Amino acid sequence: MKFTKIIALTLTIITASSCKDSTKETTNDKVSEVKTSIKKDKKMNILFVLTSHDKLGDTGKKTGFWVEEFATPYYTLLDKGATITIATPKGGAAPIDPSSDAPDAATVSTDRYNNDEATKSLIANTKVLADMNADDFDAIFYPGGHGPLWDLTNDKVSVALIEKFDRQEKPIAFVCHAPAVLRDVKNADGTALVKGKKVTGFSNKEEAAVGLTEIVPLLLEDMLIENGAFYSNGVDWAPYSVQDGNLITGQNPASSELVAEKLLVSLK
Repeated sequence: MKFTKIIALTLTIITASSCKDSTKETTNDKVSEVKTSIKKDKKMNILFVLTSHDKLGDTGKKTGFWVEEFATPYYTLLDKGATITIATPKGGAAPIDPSSDAPDAATVSTDRYNNDEATKSLIANTKVLADMNADDFDAIFYPGGHGPLWDLTNDKVSVALIEKFDRQEKPIAFVCHAPAVLRDVKNADGTALVKGKKVTGFSNKEEAAVGLTEIVPLLLEDMLIENGAFYSNGVDWAPYSVQDGNLITGQNPASSELVAEKLLVSLK
């Protein structure tokens, strides 16, 4: 009789233990499912900042943002599930550099943009930069073009936004002429944000090649070096991008995809 009771007690313990393990596995599975769901549902809210300036110095010609430098990062990030907000200093229509919309500057991304009425409508109706709050975004990105050399380099709202993103250790990304907007951006101790940082941007040689050395208000390469950056560049017109911490820069239009890819990795 005692033997029978012992067997029964043993079976009860084994059954209880089995149920406990089963419950634990079920709970772990549910936790795993929740974590997976959270990872899938994670939003990437990115602020794109474009120029409002459309005059190429005193030449009588037009400028603005470079379409390729907007389109490739925009679609690269959009296709990965990013939510993108586009803002300019003045709001409203962001001017496109006519040279970037010419047939010889066309790429797969610019062709997609030219056939994308929804995105063109966003460019025609950008938000006002002063209404943007860094707390609402996970990263900030500046496409280039010559326009930013005139307005965004001097824009206090832009400077303050970049500084806030940097203090929050969020990715800040720039391509081609866009690193020029870092000119007056400071660290918390008052030093230039680019001081001691590895950066790139449109080179003096490339500016000379397009014949605008005497037209632009500043030479990007010179400015970055003067501000203490460790500037480097690759072959003219070839893809080249540098990342130093949360700061991502690309040399020229061909570098826009590299910048977007680095930005994506930084957001994961």
